[in-house]
Amino acid sequence: MRRTLLATALLALLIVLVALWSLVTGSAGLTVGETMRALFAPGEGRSDVILWQVRLPRVVAAVAAGAALGAAGAIMQAVTGNPLAEPGLMGVNAGAAFAVVLALSVFGVTASGALTWCAFGGAGATAVLVYAMASAGRGGPTPIRLVLAGVIVGTFLGALTTAILLIDSQTLDAVRFWTAGSLKGRQLAQILPVLPYVAASLVAALVFARQFTTLGLGGDVARSIGQNPALWRAIAAGCVVGLAGSAVSIAGPLGFVGLVVPHMVRLTLGGGYGRIVPLSILGAAALTLLADTAPRALLGVDLPAGITLALIGAPFFICLARSHGAVRG
Repeated sequence: MRRTLLATALLALLIVLVALWSLVTGSAGLTVGETMRALFAPGEGRSDVILWQVRLPRVVAAVAAGAALGAAGAIMQAVTGNPLAEPGLMGVNAGAAFAVVLALSVFGVTASGALTWCAFGGAGATAVLVYAMASAGRGGPTPIRLVLAGVIVGTFLGALTTAILLIDSQTLDAVRFWTAGSLKGRQLAQILPVLPYVAASLVAALVFARQFTTLGLGGDVARSIGQNPALWRAIAAGCVVGLAGSAVSIAGPLGFVGLVVPHMVRLTLGGGYGRIVPLSILGAAALTLLADTAPRALLGVDLPAGITLALIGAPFFICLARSHGAVRG
């Protein structure tokens, strides 16, 4: 318990420090004092405009999207028993992104609230499709089948998304940075309507974390203690769809953050998902914010957070797959 509280405090402090680092980092330099004044006593000066229209939205988007994806990855790993499960690898992010691009290009949807529901629908439909594909044939939805189905569906939907954007240059201009997982150009007016969905999904993930732990022990064990596995899988799927759909609508299809952070928490602290889920939320928020800030601060390059996370997550995925015997089915 003491280690958990310490880890929680350290991660919360890390988020605050990296957020402050992000707020003072950019081509127009702001001091910490200017940043604090603009944050707590906003006016109409240069520093106020930079903070509220450019930098603060990036921080809010990174924290919200990262937290949502960290929780989604932890839930997926618990419920499927698959150490490689996360919204990006399972195709859920690709499904949400495809639905948003399709709504923009074909149906002319532009309202942020409507696009958020499109992301939810795309994420949910993709999750059902991946599970159905993995369940086909003998043996059922084993970990290797879930990963393969997720990669196949995600790649296919990613190709369709690219095709739409190549044909429709107007939509491409609108979502060019969003599809790469860049937080550049985000506005609070776009982010704030999505935050209630993020908050509700995160609360559900925290409240039901112990039930997800039981479900991860297997259907027979869950039934033996009075749990309905089908019901709780449906609840878990609803949480993942809400979390992944919200994250994609805010920040685009960020990958690997939901894979890396829950495993790091599990390796360092162990324990059930009553501990893993909240720490994954904080850790993923910190990692996403760091991925968005570090390239700007250290390299002077505004590299999309999605690219930075892929550079971190891809080697981690390879090591994890090897350590689990190539994800035995």
